[in-house]
Amino acid sequence: MIRTPRRRREEPLDHAELARLLPAPGDPELSSDRLNGLEEHLMTEIRNRTSDTSPGTASDTSPGASTGAPPAGAHAGDRAPRPARRPGRRPVLVGAAAALVLAAAGVAGLAGGSGGPGGSGGPGGSGGSESSGRAVAPPAGAVPAPVVQVVRGSTAGLAGAVADISGAAARAELPEPGPGQFLYVRSEVSWLVSWEGADGKNRSYVDKIHPREVWMSPDGDKGWLMEPYKEAIDRDGITLDDPEGGDRTLNSPSYDYLRTLPTDPGPLLKKIYDETGGMGNGPDQQAFSTIGDLLREQVVPPKLAAGLYRAAARIPGVVLVDDSVDAAGRHGVAIARTDEADGARTEWIFDRETYTYLGERTVQTRDAEGIEAGTVRGRTAVTDRAVVDAVKQRPAGLGDAPPSA
Repeated sequence: MIRTPRRRREEPLDHAELARLLPAPGDPELSSDRLNGLEEHLMTEIRNRTSDTSPGTASDTSPGASTGAPPAGAHAGDRAPRPARRPGRRPVLVGAAAALVLAAAGVAGLAGGSGGPGGSGGPGGSGGSESSGRAVAPPAGAVPAPVVQVVRGSTAGLAGAVADISGAAARAELPEPGPGQFLYVRSEVSWLVSWEGADGKNRSYVDKIHPREVWMSPDGDKGWLMEPYKEAIDRDGITLDDPEGGDRTLNSPSYDYLRTLPTDPGPLLKKIYDETGGMGNGPDQQAFSTIGDLLREQVVPPKLAAGLYRAAARIPGVVLVDDSVDAAGRHGVAIARTDEADGARTEWIFDRETYTYLGERTVQTRDAEGIEAGTVRGRTAVTDRAVVDAVKQRPAGLGDAPPSA
């Protein structure tokens, strides 16, 4: 049946009234962990597309990707729109790499004759040896994701462990960066790369554990990233310079900014909730993720680090896990929280004797999104934190040669 189109109303719309009636848009900023997953997807796309354009190879691949850590996607909140903010420190690193990945992906797409949805290199393509359009091999350089027994967490012993951990953090002796110096953090890392095989079933693969080095100036305006394992990052690294500067926040911190934060857990936790409201998978999970982001790849002033641990213990759902293992194979106790949205539990791991921060692990606690319960979605291990005089300079004992991937 053909309908007669309804005539548009001739009276002008009251835009102010319309804006009042409609819900306010949420903050579209993605979490750092989601950005990790997007980065892995982009680099997986490059690897498969590049191999597809080589002589004698199929041209039809469609690798999937999943996050290296929770949450699984961006969720809009219900608060009023805020002024544009600079992305967080981890998103800054990923953003720089992702820009290179996108450029390379575009070249690979052109070389393959098509790209994007509907092309022979994307979903629904018609080329290649697999009519389903799925990848016939796992991502290059990836290995099967480890699967572990999920150890139940408990609030029993949490208060005592946090007291020991925060006490050790407050007593830590860290060098104070001077003018022109840089904060240096070296880690071993691995993140999830999900792959859909020719049979249509998802299989969980991860990066091989590899080194990652970051240099940042105390004001956050200058920096450098080296992660030679990543095909999108030159072996000499990429710049993290921020010539525009701008206001620092919990999602775009610098060492100088961290020094201004309250160290008392009450006011500190309130600031975290206030500043991250409407982001991530709920306020509690986002608060926990924000603290984790600050710990993962920063040199945090000792008193603030102690306050962050005590603040985290007040977040609902936080538990103590008796045993966890970082990317360097070191065992320890963990402060953890499970993201209710996707069942991924993030664990901050601490040495049993010294209570110093070792690294982080993310474990899937239930079958979800094609990921088996017990799958280790991501691992990190901080192996060095120091103050150096220039980017690409390493502390004494590490040498000047780029780390091997």
